[in-house]
Amino acid sequence: MKAVPFSLGLLSSLLLATTAAHAADTIKIGVPTSLTGPYVELGEEVKRGAQFAADEINAKGGIKGRKIELSFADEEGNPDAGRRVAEKLVRSGFRLLTGPISSAVGLAIGSQVEKWDALYISGINKSDRLTGEACNPRMFRANHSDSMDMAVIGPWLKTRKEANWVVMAADYAWGRDSAGAFSSTAGAGGKSVKSQFFAPLGTKDYAPYIQQIKDAKPEGMWVAIAGRDAVNFGIQAKQFGLMGSVFTVGQSFAVPSTIKGMGDVAEGVWGVVNYTATIDAPGNKAFVANWTKSFGKDPANFEAETYVAMLALFAAIEKAGTDEPGAVAKALSTISFDTPFYGKVTMRPADNQLLLPNYIGRVARVNGELKTVVEMTVPAADAVPPPSKDCKL
Repeated sequence: MKAVPFSLGLLSSLLLATTAAHAADTIKIGVPTSLTGPYVELGEEVKRGAQFAADEINAKGGIKGRKIELSFADEEGNPDAGRRVAEKLVRSGFRLLTGPISSAVGLAIGSQVEKWDALYISGINKSDRLTGEACNPRMFRANHSDSMDMAVIGPWLKTRKEANWVVMAADYAWGRDSAGAFSSTAGAGGKSVKSQFFAPLGTKDYAPYIQQIKDAKPEGMWVAIAGRDAVNFGIQAKQFGLMGSVFTVGQSFAVPSTIKGMGDVAEGVWGVVNYTATIDAPGNKAFVANWTKSFGKDPANFEAETYVAMLALFAAIEKAGTDEPGAVAKALSTISFDTPFYGKVTMRPADNQLLLPNYIGRVARVNGELKTVVEMTVPAADAVPPPSKDCKL
């Protein structure tokens, strides 16, 4: 008779332990990003953005009592390496993925997530292919696409006097997409793109390209290069007398990491500004203050954009009530959530693109420090083109 209450007590303890263990289960998010290679500085930005978002929500108790656990892996800026480490993360239980820098890596991972029963949300990749012909129900974009950037470049370009342009871009998916989009946009605005030049990732010597650009005698130059490559190009272009003599505007070029690397060379460069710490919004001021307290510097664009991708995941997980990728994807396709600097944003289910405002700005001195200053703000209603007909969801 005494064994009965002992058994009931043991069963009760086991049930309580199981419930506690379930509540303590973490929500696992994998972050394959560039920890080596030409985009290593940008990979560090991704790490900070993801970790800041995770720490912030974990300090509030997590999502329904479950804390966020991150696992970082090196995609090396290489599609094959990215696919390999992403699959390893998925097999380790990290089935919600974000973080790749290169669009080529993002596309390589995104093409496999349905097969892996996983989910990928871009916080960096700009290639239109993600939300165009390569779109699928498990791949999302929480950042600005090439088309979104061109939607604000077009009207701005019409205000510029420069008629003849050249393009200098990275030789992979994003760079070529950006070059093509700019050339089409410029042509539609009555401008002429005389030449396009493409340099492989990791190029150390830009002298041959710079000389060809100088020989073309352009009035304006569109630059679609990022990371260390952007710094190398900018410094060499100044040394050879190109920067400063040709009006320069770019995509992912007038950003904090490049500005820091180029120094005074960056002053006066214009660009599409997807995020800057100088955005005049009450929420942004608080975000910048909290970020600076953690890292001792202003947040950069890739840090902020990664943060937004994480917020999107958090909102979708909470809405779905689970971290199962299929359910999260369904919730994510129509999610609306608040951000500290863009305001309330919504995912468009037709192509899994987050609808965002956009900005154009220039590098200028603010209290003696070079920063990107917003010169034009474009609301999401005008900054986001219609969904691509190539996307069939």
